[in-house]
Amino acid sequence: MRQNINEYRLEDFVYDLPENLIAQRPVESRDDSRLFVLNRINKKFIHSCFRSLPDYLNRNDLLVFNNTKVLPARIYCARSSGGLMEIVLTRKITGYRWFVISNRTKRLKVNDTFHPLKNDRITFTVRGRSDEYIEIESSENLTESVLENIGEIPLPPYIKRKSGIIDISRYQTVYAREGGAAASPTAGLHFTDDIFNKLACKGIETTFITLHVSWGTFSPVRENDLSKHKMHSEKFILDKNAAEKINSIRSSGGRIIAVGTTSLRVLESTYIDGINVASEGFTDIFIYPPYNVKSVDALITNFHTPESTLLMLVSAFAGYELIMKAYEEAVKMQYRFFSYGDSMLIL
Repeated sequence: MRQNINEYRLEDFVYDLPENLIAQRPVESRDDSRLFVLNRINKKFIHSCFRSLPDYLNRNDLLVFNNTKVLPARIYCARSSGGLMEIVLTRKITGYRWFVISNRTKRLKVNDTFHPLKNDRITFTVRGRSDEYIEIESSENLTESVLENIGEIPLPPYIKRKSGIIDISRYQTVYAREGGAAASPTAGLHFTDDIFNKLACKGIETTFITLHVSWGTFSPVRENDLSKHKMHSEKFILDKNAAEKINSIRSSGGRIIAVGTTSLRVLESTYIDGINVASEGFTDIFIYPPYNVKSVDALITNFHTPESTLLMLVSAFAGYELIMKAYEEAVKMQYRFFSYGDSMLIL
């Protein structure tokens, strides 16, 4: 056991995961997912199902959801030289300019051009680089309707298949509203209209914030010394109504429950002197042990990849030792992992 909690390193966030536990497709119904309930106080584990989530929550609890919407951001293209390639839009600069990643990043140079296979009237031109990202300029404004015609849902790299019709709806939360994400806030994929109705009947409150999840969420941590890792930046919005509701529930003794690590990152980024301050901007907050999360009381999340910043975040929130024991238990109990996998409630 590591004696100094300040010494956690990348190698500490490795765990054994059989490949067959990496979910490749969603379960038949969103709330068919299993629910692993982890209690930070008594250190106990409960194995349940997601449709039973309201049973573990209290009247006047507040669930904070990320209402970002995944764009059809993977675009298969042809280069002017005739070669094929693909890009994923990772962050919007303007409707015409985007940061992207590509399977041909090393070969692309400034002023190179290429076009979508589904619409050769649109031209993309390379304008620059930023780390592993390429900045492109499009000849046409890439609105959601345009992207629906030329792009596909960008499934995570650990899902070893091409996206299909099922992913158009199932890799999207039922409450997705604000287009701009390259990846889904997957903790919310389990929620259904029926569960929202049960929450309301029990007096459990809900509110929505926005964080446009970028492809950087899948970027590996390359430094064993975690303090040297440069976290990706993502745009967020916490509006006045949401902030007021969060602060009101907190002051009345209700629990603030983040639905997903993205919601938690927004809440922690905007938490100042005991309240959440309405704001809009970019956050690159990197939460890892021994960071003390102050803005939320509970977290709903999926199971995360080894060595990822997301695993580090939940370890900071629940405690490293407890999370690693919980993941060992989840593997033993054959839970499904990652984006289309099962859910965890950390109380």
